[in-house]
This record gives sequence, C-alpha cells and structure tokens, in this order.
Amino acid sequence: MKQRIVLASNSPRRQQLLTDLGLEFEVAPSKINELDYAMSSGKALAAILSVAKAQDVAEDFPLSIVIGCDTVVEVDGMLLGKPQNESEARKMLEMLSGKTHTVYTGIAIACRGQVKNEVVITKVNFKELSSEEIDRYIASGEPFDKAGAYAIQGKGSTLVSSIEGDYFAVVGLPVFTLARMLEQHFDLHVL
Repeated sequence: MKQRIVLASNSPRRQQLLTDLGLEFEVAPSKINELDYAMSSGKALAAILSVAKAQDVAEDFPLSIVIGCDTVVEVDGMLLGKPQNESEARKMLEMLSGKTHTVYTGIAIACRGQVKNEVVITKVNFKELSSEEIDRYIASGEPFDKAGAYAIQGKGSTLVSSIEGDYFAVVGLPVFTLARMLEQHFDLHVL
C-alpha cells in the first residue's frame, strides 16, 4: 500500500518542488500562528516552527507522512520573517543589501507519533541595492509572503550575487534532505 503524504503548507513553491520529485501528496496547511513563537536563534525558530506545523497537521492525519517546513532569514543577529507591508519589505531589503545573510530552513516529518527534524543552513550574498531597485522589486509584489522579503527563484534572483549551500532550502524545501529523511526514516524512496 502506498504511503499517504501530506504537505502542511500552502506554499506554491513547496508544492511545485514536491510535484517535481514525482511525489503524490495532498495539501493541508497548518493552523499554527507563526507570530506566537519567538526564539533568539534562527536555527531554533526554524526547527520549532517546522515541527509545530508537522505535528499540528499530523493530528488530523496520524497515519500519513506529514511534511512541515519553515524558513527564517537572519542578518546581523536580526531574524526576518515575512514582511507585513511595503515599509517592512523595504526595511528588510535595506538590511540585506550588500551583505551575507543566513537562511535556516527547518524540515520536519511526522508519522505515527514519530517526528524527525533537521535544519538546513545556507549563506546568501546580496548585491548592493539602490533605492530604485528596492522600489521596483517591492512594486513587483514578489517580496510579500516570503521570509526576508525576497524570492530567490523569481525576480529576487537578480538581488543574489552568490550562495553557499542548498538553493532549494532557500526556496523553502530542501529536497536533498527531504529525500534522505524519507528514505532513512520512512523507507520511502524518491528515486
């Protein structure tokens, strides 16, 4: 019998990556409020949120493999979530401009009361951004609903000069880590 997979996220990017892997899955977004959680470290926050999301959805799907993810951006000791408005997006992009920041992507898999969790860490280098570039990027609408106010897989790719680590983790789903975890802990092979 094929194991049922549930993605605890409404993210179109995560859904596309799972589809690209050829996995059949359904979507059941977590109902947790990310703003209820506060941590001093991006790594801890990404871990806690990914586990909380997976466990929340696993309550409704206890026999399924439930995948929860969360991405946190950290620059100069500040944790950046998703901007709530243009002003927050501008502030985040100004903070990232010309600097290296860290992206923490937590991935948790819950099934039958068992939870496995890892955090993938990627360094992202931004070019120096002019006020006009920031204005144009915000006007594109892309910064919203994205940790750190940018999408590396979209127009935001023009802001990134280089990365050290897992590109897919920055998109929001570290596919290598996911495939390894599914194989090691749940005997589910992507290939």
